[in-house]
Amino acid sequence: MMSSDTAADETAEQTAQKLLEKTDTDSRTRTYTGASGIAVTVLLCAWTAFQLYFSTVGVISAVNLRAFHCMFLLLFTFLLYPAYRHENRIRRFPPVYDIALIVLAVAAFGYFVLAYTGIARTGGRVNTMQLVVAAVALLVVFEAARRTSLNLAILAAVFFAYNFFGRWIPGQLGHNGFMLKRVLITQFWGTQGILGVGIGVSATYIFLFVVFGAFLKHSGFSQFINDFSLTLVGRTPGGPAKVAVLASALMGMINGSAVANVATTGTITIPLMKRTGYKAEFAGAVEATASTGGQFCPPIMGAVGFVMAEFLNISYTKVMVAAILPAFLYYLGILMSVHFEAKRLGLSGLAKENIPDALSVIKKQGHLVLPLVVLIVVMMLGFTPLLAAVIAIFVTIGASWLRKETRMTADKILAACVEGARGAIGVGVSCVIIGVIVGTVTLTSLGLNMGYLILRVVPNNIYLTGLLVMVMSTILGMGVPGVAAYVIVQAVAVPVLIKVGITPIAAHMFCLIYACLSNITPPVAISCYVAAGIARANQLKTGLIAVRIGLIGFLMPFFFLANHVLLIGADASYSTAVTLWASLTASVGTVALVAGLEGWLVGRANVIQRVLLIAVAPLFLYPGVATDGIGFAVLALVAVWQCCLKKTANSSPKRREV
Repeated sequence: MMSSDTAADETAEQTAQKLLEKTDTDSRTRTYTGASGIAVTVLLCAWTAFQLYFSTVGVISAVNLRAFHCMFLLLFTFLLYPAYRHENRIRRFPPVYDIALIVLAVAAFGYFVLAYTGIARTGGRVNTMQLVVAAVALLVVFEAARRTSLNLAILAAVFFAYNFFGRWIPGQLGHNGFMLKRVLITQFWGTQGILGVGIGVSATYIFLFVVFGAFLKHSGFSQFINDFSLTLVGRTPGGPAKVAVLASALMGMINGSAVANVATTGTITIPLMKRTGYKAEFAGAVEATASTGGQFCPPIMGAVGFVMAEFLNISYTKVMVAAILPAFLYYLGILMSVHFEAKRLGLSGLAKENIPDALSVIKKQGHLVLPLVVLIVVMMLGFTPLLAAVIAIFVTIGASWLRKETRMTADKILAACVEGARGAIGVGVSCVIIGVIVGTVTLTSLGLNMGYLILRVVPNNIYLTGLLVMVMSTILGMGVPGVAAYVIVQAVAVPVLIKVGITPIAAHMFCLIYACLSNITPPVAISCYVAAGIARANQLKTGLIAVRIGLIGFLMPFFFLANHVLLIGADASYSTAVTLWASLTASVGTVALVAGLEGWLVGRANVIQRVLLIAVAPLFLYPGVATDGIGFAVLALVAVWQCCLKKTANSSPKRREV
């Protein structure tokens, strides 16, 4: 007979799957039977082999690699993604209309490969047939985007229409309008449209790291993360929630999808947190917040960091190092929220018999961390992230063979190749369609015009400009995959921030963090929506609690706008000692902020103490001797005050009942 706990877990998994299918198109793809199923598997493996080959030893021009990548993306989109929601997803053959779309997509991008060099030599002159090819390519790309990310397709359509209707918009945001020919050349035959930087990053970094994540998963790395997290924090107050934070951070860092991460790890962690004593809304909020932060957590950053490095034209190592402290403070805030909430509710950790032995975990599964170590070392030695990813994939296979229990057999390697390729489709199509947005911004100078408009409202004020960009970033990022959200936001917002004097790396990091945090920002908050469904909690309350838990993530970027000491390595003028001290004080400020929000430091905090703790947090986050001194003094005052109240309460005589 099934236990109630097991039944609850199965219900959570079923709920998660339904919610994931409702919010994430990647989870409702077609399944082919018979020869068609075998053919799709072979094609997915061939795509993986193609990408691995041309990312390492193969020679191909960048623009041709992007075109071939688009062909594969559109091929698998029309094969695997249903044309409408309630379509029968178990099929023997693809529908005729999808075969026609595949032919059009392959023909359009195949023609691009054959004709691009000649057109480039003529300075971009195209004939009528080539304009028709461009129009066909745009139509199939929009249809693919509609199937994989409807919100993004609508947003791209609005931007595309702006090319033509912007002439009727008055003021700074208007323009003179463009002919269809000029728009088609920019969007297809140029390198600023659908074959621009976005698809370039998808064809290289994103694809390889999604495949790398799939290999890690099939090697047993996910189980190692969970077991190792249990050994670290399982017995501390609120242990299950802390395990959820650590596991979700590591998995979110690899897969780069906050929603998918919530739906997979959340089915285990959320019921466990509820059984421990946390309220449903809090449990859902913890999972959603932890899963979201993985997108800017080094060393992989959900592959978004590679996009940033491409835009900044700097090494990924610099981006990764700069993101260390923001990611650390974000997760420190979540862990302390979980800890203080557990102390306030009087919750304990897991029993010793439920915690695996640390030495045993390291002995049996510790070898699975070798691929990540190799990945970081290879990049630190100055090699490209592409080479590092490919080496790490093969190291994953080799490391798994060190123990029989984790050995990746041929079927597991095949499954990893297929799963990795499938996982790259949705985000890849998003990268193609955001080329329409980036191309429009470039052609119409929308980014510069938006900058001038904002500067007219808040001239030369870094923080007010940052506030407007934060709102814009959060809105543009709602309901959009992390990579796509960042690319959209940076195209519009980064020029604005740079115009008011913010350095490029700080401007990009600012936009990245807020684009990611749109996943937990009400009213959309897709990650919270899925987590609330699994927890059977109120969606709005879950979203609001998630904002409270992740509040340090919303505040911190403002502190590195003018002072880059919180972005390690972004400003060479800061010494190691200054950087370490700023990291320490920022960490103390994070703890103070969370203590004020949760109402607990060394004991239960009253209203005055909570106000003091929240007020003192910015003093620690803003680097300076005076602010740090005041901050430590106030924090010590609150701590002593609480200790005295606690001591008085413990020493007061107990009232005897008659």
